[in-house]
Amino acid sequence: MKPIVIKIGGSTFGKSDTTVEDLVTLQKRGIPTVVVHGGANTVTNWLGRLNIPTSFVRGLRVTDIETLKVVTAILAGLVNKELVADIWSLGGKAVGLSGADGELIKAKNRTTELGYTGEHLQVNTSLLKILLNAGYMPVIAPISLGKLEGSNSNVNILNVNGDTAAGAIAASLGAERLIFLTDVPGICDSTKQLVRELTADGARELIASGVATGGMDAKVEACLVAVDKVAVTRIIDGRKPHALINEIDGKADGTTITR
Repeated sequence: MKPIVIKIGGSTFGKSDTTVEDLVTLQKRGIPTVVVHGGANTVTNWLGRLNIPTSFVRGLRVTDIETLKVVTAILAGLVNKELVADIWSLGGKAVGLSGADGELIKAKNRTTELGYTGEHLQVNTSLLKILLNAGYMPVIAPISLGKLEGSNSNVNILNVNGDTAAGAIAASLGAERLIFLTDVPGICDSTKQLVRELTADGARELIASGVATGGMDAKVEACLVAVDKVAVTRIIDGRKPHALINEIDGKADGTTITR
C-alpha cells in the first residue's frame, strides 16, 4: 500500500484538536502515514522571547544564523518531540525526524535575501521506507541539509518551508495522497467562494493573479510539485473534528488539485 503524506501546521496543535487521534486511527487501520509538521507560530513566539527580529519574503521566513538556531531547536526539538509524544500517548508508533536525519532532505539556497532558507529540495526516501515497513509513522520537521551559497559559514543546515517539504516528500514517495490540514476551508476564489477542484493550470493562474496568498500559495505550489506523481492532492480544513478520518472516508470538503 502506498503511503499518505499529511502536512499539519500550527492550527492542528491545539489540545482539543482531533488530529493526533486521527493519525493514530489511520495507523491502526494499517494505512502507512508520513507526517510533515510546521510550527511557524511557535518559532515566532520564541524569537520574540529572545528579542530576535523576524521578517518574511513571499511567505518564507528570512533566516539569519540566530534565527536558524531557534528554528532548528523549536521545530526539530520542541514541536517535533511534543507531537511524537502525543502520538505514543494515544497508542500510536511514531519516530521523530528532521530533514537532516538520514540525509532525508538536501536543499540549496539560491535566494540571498532569504538567508539560511532551503529551496530546490532533493529527497532521499530510504529511511522513510524502512520506518514505514517496520510499522512506524515518520514525523518530520522541515529542516534540511545544505549550505548558504556564497557564504564561508561552516553551517550545514537550512530552514525549509513545511509545505514545500511535504510536496517534495510526497512526490518522491509516489504517495497515494498528499493532504494539507489548514485553518481555512480550502482554496477560495476572488469572491471568497470555496473552489472544490482545480487543474494544475487553474492553480497556477490563482497564484499568478494573487488570489492564492497568505501562505496558501506555498501549499498550492507544493501540490503542483507533487501532482504528477501523487494520486490525490488535497487542501482541507483541519479545524473540523476528525477532518483526517473524514477525508480518508470521502466525507471531507476542501480543494482537490489535479493534473
